[in-house]
Amino acid sequence: MMPTALRSESHLAGTTIAVRPSTNFVKTPAIQNLANRSLGYLREGFPVHFRGPAGSGKTTLAFHVAAQLGRPVVFLIGDEEMTTSNLVGGQYGYQYRKVVDRYVHTVLKYEEGATRSWSDHRLTTACREGCTLVYDEFTRSRAEANNVLLGVLEERILVLPVPNQNESYIKVHPEFRAIFTSNPQEYSGVHDAQDALSDRMIMLDVDYFDRDTELAIAASRSRLSESSVAPIVDLVRGYRASGEYDQAPTLRTSIMIARMVSAQKLRTSTAEPRFVQICMDLLGPRTAFSSRSADQRQQQSKMLMSLIAHHCSGREAGDEGTAERLGPEAEPAAAMNQQSGSHVRINRMQAKEARRRGDGTRQGTS
Repeated sequence: MMPTALRSESHLAGTTIAVRPSTNFVKTPAIQNLANRSLGYLREGFPVHFRGPAGSGKTTLAFHVAAQLGRPVVFLIGDEEMTTSNLVGGQYGYQYRKVVDRYVHTVLKYEEGATRSWSDHRLTTACREGCTLVYDEFTRSRAEANNVLLGVLEERILVLPVPNQNESYIKVHPEFRAIFTSNPQEYSGVHDAQDALSDRMIMLDVDYFDRDTELAIAASRSRLSESSVAPIVDLVRGYRASGEYDQAPTLRTSIMIARMVSAQKLRTSTAEPRFVQICMDLLGPRTAFSSRSADQRQQQSKMLMSLIAHHCSGREAGDEGTAERLGPEAEPAAAMNQQSGSHVRINRMQAKEARRRGDGTRQGTS
């Protein structure tokens, strides 16, 4: 999605975004099904809530769906310090008025006054102008800050916390629509959404995509062929399936690796030291540094090298020299490359058992 900024009219306090559908947006059956369902709800006036883990494409999907509605977008990001005034607006500064009347030359009439100035913020702008509100990670804001949304989504009325001169509330524009995204509640910095707000939304879970969808997206974002990114996607998916991490590797990791491969014209093979190092750089830190001893981190590195060897063997000449070029950490990968037709199965139970034994070995099954 390529949103372009559009400066709002002078009577608006903030900035709206004009979004248009991206020509390279990947539309697999899984994505199209989710987009069509959400569009159906939005066109009937229901707010949609995309809920899912980091890296599952919630925000990109939200902008894609918003572009289909054809309205300007107001973009918000949840924050611990967010307040109702940050969403709605308030009285900021003063307007001064001074009148000097000399109509009758013998009489001087002098008037001076000051009134508080009201400034609309983004939610108010969206409600007035009929924009599509994209509220990203809304559960990172505290529940009391989001209370103002209850009337907006149900009664279609925005109640102003501080009266704006003659306005105490605003009737929501009929074209106003709202799209929310959030991470699961176990993520740090996430607050529980109040039941009254959740009850007004259509909640759609966005999980990690299937392999075909991840291949298509990684290929599109890196400008590589699907066959070229397949080893990378399979490697990341295999690591995610192992469960041996503190932070799950996502499609975003696959895209990062693929883009580096494309930019540096690397082979996705263990015979390519730079490719192996990039994989280790992006996947290795997925475990918390302070939570593991040096021996456990070494075991983790060996497990990753085994996964790289399994998914990115490359079957190219020179693979047997990989260990010499990369050092001791690469030895398990080079050894597994030399096993013709071998199939490595890495699972969580084996990894934990190896750490308990402390023998530094990883077993594969053929």
